[in-house]
Amino acid sequence: MSDETPSKDLAQVTRVETAAERTGTAGIGELADLAPAAAAALNLLADAIKRGHADQDSVVQALKAAKVDEAFAAVLDAAAESVMASAEDPYDFDDRLAADNLGGAASDVRRVFHWL
Repeated sequence: MSDETPSKDLAQVTRVETAAERTGTAGIGELADLAPAAAAALNLLADAIKRGHADQDSVVQALKAAKVDEAFAAVLDAAAESVMASAEDPYDFDDRLAADNLGGAASDVRRVFHWL
């Protein structure tokens, strides 16, 4: 854009602030950007339903077809495996409890989608 021609843009993006910068989670790397992006995508779907721009059945079926439940459960399963892999003592109660809770949450996510 030259200086002689006035801009007809409604807005000009000069900087993009990431969720990591806003929340102070910049120290955890790419995950600080990926997790809020995933949540934002789901929130957009919820907003579309609330505003009447999307049919709730269609959104739920699209989530099931995209296997969102399996993707979310896979993250929780991987976290459970990581807890146990990094445990110094595989019989440590706290480590096993954390891993069991993550694995249980993964199963619950799968079960929720089963009933939809």
